[in-house]
Amino acid sequence: MHPEADKIMFEIYREPGFNRRYAVVYFTELDEHERDAAISASLAGEHFFDGFISERGSDAAKEIVSAFLTSLNDGAAATPAELEALLAPYLTS
Repeated sequence: MHPEADKIMFEIYREPGFNRRYAVVYFTELDEHERDAAISASLAGEHFFDGFISERGSDAAKEIVSAFLTSLNDGAAATPAELEALLAPYLTS
């Protein structure tokens, strides 16, 4: 098994345009048909945070990301450092 196979690459970005909602894309979980659209969407947006989460703790990490995005999209002020602290047990390089 390749070392890359046990981690998930993701990016959180803010969508351009009127809404400016925060979104996440888990790149390594996309199939070929989704990959180009997801990459284009993230490149068009404003980068917030990216990294790799361990496959082993991915469900818990995704729950943290989801709750964090909901909070941001509801108007809460938060920083990438705050998210990084929450995800620390799950982040890998």
